[in-house]
Amino acid sequence: MSTAMNFSTKTFKPRPPDKGSFPLDHFGECKDFKDQFMRCLRENHFDSGACRQDSKAYLECRMERQLMAKEPLEKLGFKDLGAQKSPGPHETTAP
Repeated sequence: MSTAMNFSTKTFKPRPPDKGSFPLDHFGECKDFKDQFMRCLRENHFDSGACRQDSKAYLECRMERQLMAKEPLEKLGFKDLGAQKSPGPHETTAP
């Protein structure tokens, strides 16, 4: 008689995420940037393209506070925004 153990002896080998894991923002160091980004998304019917500057500012905040690994912004999809510094969470960008 066969048993359930005869199906396959392959074992699953988990792989870590490509970018690795990163700490959560437990102390709210980038909360204002996140809130601004989420507000922008709501105001623009969740069109992320309209909120790229806020997204960039949030990621810069996380990198500056070592909440994620530093990456060139070009690799994160912000090549067209170049090296210009993102405004703070309560500043607005000029059209």
